[in-house]
Amino acid sequence: MKNKKILLSLFLIVQIIVLQVLSFFPEFIETYYSNGLYPVIAKTSRTLFGWIPFSFGDIIYFVVIFMILRWFFLNRKTWKTEWKSNVLMVFSGISIFYFLFHFLWATNYHRIPLFEKMKIEKEYSNADLMTFTQKLIVKTNEIHSRLETNDSVKITNPYSQEAIFKMTLNGYKNLADEYTFFNYEEPSIKKSLISLPLTYMGFGGYLNPFTNEAQVNDKLPMYNFPFTVCHEMAHQIGYASESEANFIGFLSTTKNKDLYFQYAGYSYALKYCLRNWKIRDEKVLEELQQKIRPGILKNYEESDAFWMKYNTPIEDGFKFFYDNFLKMNKQEDGLESYSKFVNLMVNYYKEKEL
Repeated sequence: MKNKKILLSLFLIVQIIVLQVLSFFPEFIETYYSNGLYPVIAKTSRTLFGWIPFSFGDIIYFVVIFMILRWFFLNRKTWKTEWKSNVLMVFSGISIFYFLFHFLWATNYHRIPLFEKMKIEKEYSNADLMTFTQKLIVKTNEIHSRLETNDSVKITNPYSQEAIFKMTLNGYKNLADEYTFFNYEEPSIKKSLISLPLTYMGFGGYLNPFTNEAQVNDKLPMYNFPFTVCHEMAHQIGYASESEANFIGFLSTTKNKDLYFQYAGYSYALKYCLRNWKIRDEKVLEELQQKIRPGILKNYEESDAFWMKYNTPIEDGFKFFYDNFLKMNKQEDGLESYSKFVNLMVNYYKEKEL
């Protein structure tokens, strides 16, 4: 038993070294993992767990956390006398977790960046951002007016969350018709059993890497719910970067024929562009906001009020952890990478119409 624990602990070191070396070869990972092994793993996982009506991955987490706490409790008196054995056990557990996490999904952090894959420029000027923001305002205003004649009324999505889960497939199908590498099969989208804790942590959802279930926070404001679902689905098809998942979520919602989906995508993108202008030039931000239908701004207020209601130091703690987690996985901007999808959008649409 002791030898097994030593081997597993040493295996953790080997894994870390191997992954760091592989991260310098994104083409290899893209070819043999992201487009080779991973699609098989993902499809198998979604086939196994997708039919279950509740979040099986959340149940696994509950069980694992309980077993870990139980182990610490049962061994609480042995840390002085058997500390070496206990430390080896802890590192053995971390080693198994690290292997499964990267084997089943997280190696995708090291694949070829999407801006290279789609030949999209990385940088943009204020003029580029202004042109794109104005396009977004026109488009979002148009979608809002088609859904609501009164420009001062916010949009309320009339669909159930289960219906939205099914409708997301239409947008992904249209997107895959244009780009085959965004193909999505075997849906496995669930309402998270820990939606309330997720809200306090400040997250709209997450991908369970061990079951490949897209977990969505069911307490979110409904007007933007489709975008969150499509974002998590992007993680399912192997795009680990948060900025890339946002970009794919934007494309899949706006390519959906349903207007409520389009509104979720365009309004989300516009909100991020406005945030950029808040940093760059608040006077310009004020001028842009005057061109936006008040009902759209009310949706933004609805979202801000929702998150403010659940804002606690818990959120700050988890976001600090996740920020550093992303940086450890080649996402140098940490949580700021969520907003980096503006770079992808601005440059993708330089020569295209919305």
